[in-house]
Amino acid sequence: MQDAPLPHRPAVRPPAGPGWTGEPLRLAALLAPAAAVFAAFFLLPLVRLILIGAGGTEGWSAYLTTLADPGHLDSLASTLALSAGVTAVTLAVSTVAGLFLVRNRFPGHALLVALLTFPLAFPGVVIGFMVIMLAGRQGLIGSITQALGGGKLVFAYSMAGLFLGYVYFSIPRVILTVMAAAEKLDPRLEEAARSLGAAPWRVVADVILPALKPALISAGALCFATSMGAFGTAFTLATRINVLPMTIYTEFTLQANIAAAAALSVLLGLITWAALAVARSVAGTSVAAAG
Repeated sequence: MQDAPLPHRPAVRPPAGPGWTGEPLRLAALLAPAAAVFAAFFLLPLVRLILIGAGGTEGWSAYLTTLADPGHLDSLASTLALSAGVTAVTLAVSTVAGLFLVRNRFPGHALLVALLTFPLAFPGVVIGFMVIMLAGRQGLIGSITQALGGGKLVFAYSMAGLFLGYVYFSIPRVILTVMAAAEKLDPRLEEAARSLGAAPWRVVADVILPALKPALISAGALCFATSMGAFGTAFTLATRINVLPMTIYTEFTLQANIAAAAALSVLLGLITWAALAVARSVAGTSVAAAG
């Protein structure tokens, strides 16, 4: 006796992805919180800032007028030079120190790394105060130079003091990036270069630095952008310092020139955004890693 055939059941087809009417609604529901936060805390304030910059009597030409002001141009030039110098020195110091800490283990290694990253816990105002205690009128450096008979050396309230403060809080950020990238380097590449007779400086120039290039570019861009917009340290030391954040603060609070302050803020944001965008396009995403 043969079994009765099972009734035919039509195959149930899953709903098509892009054509399914519920999929766009689900995506919209998932993206709505992020879009709301982006619009409320980034897009709307930015648009409002741009409109304020053009809200004066001169309209949109206020941007050109603000940039043509000799005082503003001098402030911009000083800020760019300061940020470039801080970035160069920070990269040099952090690269040497980061490579040394990755390649060498010794008693107190963890403590030294912790001390080098300790400035991350300080706000800019505290760092400015530390620079004053070091190179201010009652600072340690001035007391030492006076005791040696060379007169009291005071530079905390100048560009030199601000440079010192910016380097101090920039090194921890860069050194952590360098150490993370250096740990992924393939030591066999260096061994191969040495076996072919390459001098130590050639190994550094032709193997190590090219492998660290993406990390150095990214860290340098962040260091430059941070130095361009840092305010707390400059505010603490601002006696004879002419940098763009302090110029914006002066225009907004002392001169009540809100349109100029907004225009300068937009300019500062464009410069830092351009630096980060160039770094992303040049650095790429890969770092030489151990195989």
